[in-house]
Amino acid sequence: MKYLQTLFLFCLLQQAIFAQTKPNIILLFADDAGYADFGFHGSKTMKTPNLDKLARQGVRFKQGYVSDPTCGPSRAGIMTGQYQQRFGFEENNVPGFMSEVSAVDGPEMGIPVEEKTIGQYLQDIGYKTAFYGKWHVGGADRFHPNKRGFDEFYGFRGGARSYFEYKSEPREPLNKMERNFENYEEPDEYLTDKLATETVQFIEKNRANPFFAFVSFNAVHTPMDATPEDLKQFPNLKGNRQIVAAMTLALDRACGKIIDKLEELDIAENTIIVFTNDNGGPTDKNASSNYPLSGTKSNHLEGGIRVPFLMKWAGKIAPNTTYSYPISTLDLLPTFVAAGGGNIDTIQNLDGVNLLPYIQGAKKERPHQFLFWKKQARAVVRAGDWKLIRYPDRPAELYNIPEDERELNNLAALYPERVRKMYKMIFQWESTLERPRWLLKRKFENVDIDRMDIYRDQSKFFQEERN
Repeated sequence: MKYLQTLFLFCLLQQAIFAQTKPNIILLFADDAGYADFGFHGSKTMKTPNLDKLARQGVRFKQGYVSDPTCGPSRAGIMTGQYQQRFGFEENNVPGFMSEVSAVDGPEMGIPVEEKTIGQYLQDIGYKTAFYGKWHVGGADRFHPNKRGFDEFYGFRGGARSYFEYKSEPREPLNKMERNFENYEEPDEYLTDKLATETVQFIEKNRANPFFAFVSFNAVHTPMDATPEDLKQFPNLKGNRQIVAAMTLALDRACGKIIDKLEELDIAENTIIVFTNDNGGPTDKNASSNYPLSGTKSNHLEGGIRVPFLMKWAGKIAPNTTYSYPISTLDLLPTFVAAGGGNIDTIQNLDGVNLLPYIQGAKKERPHQFLFWKKQARAVVRAGDWKLIRYPDRPAELYNIPEDERELNNLAALYPERVRKMYKMIFQWESTLERPRWLLKRKFENVDIDRMDIYRDQSKFFQEERN
């Protein structure tokens, strides 16, 4: 009997030690933020002291990419660690710019239930998991966060909603705030702050366990809602630029509240914190800035697919450093699972990589020799420093990104053989993908939403603002 008691106590002790060695994980995820709209990227307009501090405490990725320049597909890639086109999630799961959804209804546009999510992988290795905020990867009940790997959920299933409490039932059911499954509960404070409050409560409740909190802010996505107090902080700005500045301030405050709670509970040293964004800023919609990058949300120029990207893990990642090689939000799943002691070699169809050996210096090569993007007939490959954009209606464009990150100097005519080789890379990659599960039917075929040359000139305004 004593032997069994001793063995039982030993097992409990081992479990406690094992749990303590697993890092907690916080993913702070913004929505539609501009690449330039943070102090750590040089903004003199925005006030982001908490995120600037986080950047000094960890690594800033200079070429951090998403897997798609729109919300839903980008999130589907993060959730699975693979190109979302592998399971047909190619289009955004809400009606897009000058388009209408065909084939299926919006609620049915979700990550297939046979695909395993980041929450499920972390649950499997002992994590308590929570998701707060904008879900946007399936509105039907079978896609609900509580059924896709998250123990706790407070948020909304759709893509955009008010930051203030709805006084009556919202017209769009997916905009309702839920606490876990189908428990309708509108926020009692400004939504960005409310998501921080919920996250802090989850951290307090699970401080003794390894936990993963995916904090999916809808800030700074439209509608352009800000509090009067935050607006007063930017008296020299006007219109949507003032509002997006106030919304960014609230975003930073919410991130700071979460980070401060980790410090208060003395668990910050054993917590991985990541801050990033779902796609480039839609400059025309929310007055965000992607300076000095050309492009915007929904297109494949750098301003559409390159995002702010920070990571901190005290004692594991050197503070106040930068990492220059291209990385992807697809890398988050394998990085988190590996850090938590999981075996990423068993994950099927994984396109992301564990970033830790690269940013710690154990691996000197590029994490990705190739990165791909695709939307219907449009497609992109990043091969080393070269980026090819394939269009359905005109010749391809070729850029050397380190030498021309604004993509102003199309080199396709000078390097025809390189263009042909990179075309083949795209075709080979496309052969590994599923057909899209749904399509967006364009209403205006003569409207070119790919090129958006106007956004190559957007830097003139924001450069003046900085000066």
